[in-house]
Amino acid sequence: MSNRPFAVIALIFAFAGIAAAAEFDIKNAEEFGKIVPAGAKLEKLAGDFKFLEGPVWTSADGGYLVFSDIPANELKKWTAKGGISTFRAPGNGANGNARDGEGRLVTAEQGSRAITRTAANGTVSTLADRYDGKKLNSPNDVVVKSDGTIWFTDPPYGINAKLKEQTGNFVYRLDPKTKALTIVAKDFDMPNGLAFSPDEKKLYVADSGRPRHIRVFDVKEDGTLGGGEVFCKIDKGGPDGIRCDAGGRVWSSAADGVHIFAPTGALIGKILVPESPANLCFGGEDGETLFITARTSLYAIKVNVAGK
Repeated sequence: MSNRPFAVIALIFAFAGIAAAAEFDIKNAEEFGKIVPAGAKLEKLAGDFKFLEGPVWTSADGGYLVFSDIPANELKKWTAKGGISTFRAPGNGANGNARDGEGRLVTAEQGSRAITRTAANGTVSTLADRYDGKKLNSPNDVVVKSDGTIWFTDPPYGINAKLKEQTGNFVYRLDPKTKALTIVAKDFDMPNGLAFSPDEKKLYVADSGRPRHIRVFDVKEDGTLGGGEVFCKIDKGGPDGIRCDAGGRVWSSAADGVHIFAPTGALIGKILVPESPANLCFGGEDGETLFITARTSLYAIKVNVAGK
């Protein structure tokens, strides 16, 4: 953990203007104090977007954030020095984003109903768009395991119900080497955000439909899942994007902000955000800045932990 001066945030302040003290809803003061520094400030980095999702950080080229503006059909880019620019347009309805082991962008595209990968030269290739010969619903969020396999959720949020070809809303595992696409979980209403524990022995999956909870699965050596118990419930709205930090805590978007859960599922506290967050990620110079995509704005706050 680190309490170093806000190296990256200092640049953010110059770009974004006056900072406002963050508001918190703290349930466990001792644990909350370990992960959110005293006096931490929530900073609005940019606004006037349509609906933001899928933030992912890369340390390449001095470090930058890529995120999706779904209705605008664009992938946007943010840097501490340069602010906002367009990363790619059109974005094919890009929603969730991740990086693979080579730093390539992996995207869940609602518009193309596919999982794509962007090469270093900008070439975009389709990794999966069908299961059992039928079009995927509307890939929503995605995460890449250290073995290179790509795991994603496929609710029908981005399509007309009449266009749905799959028999349910599933969680998938894709092996990009063999092209094998496998359903790893079927019993979801609306599977959404997902994240691996630091040791990758557990997979957390948010259900933003009727249950409004996060479930936890055991990841087996053969790539299948076991368990699936409810890890926690969200008391304001539902879970969307989720992340694990290096200590195994689960950070979830919710209607009132970002909810932080201990590895036991106990609520440690909340970072309250003026707009309802849809997703979040860790990044910045030391990996300890939490970026939050919240409706029409991008926010950041310095924390004491990095992502897993």
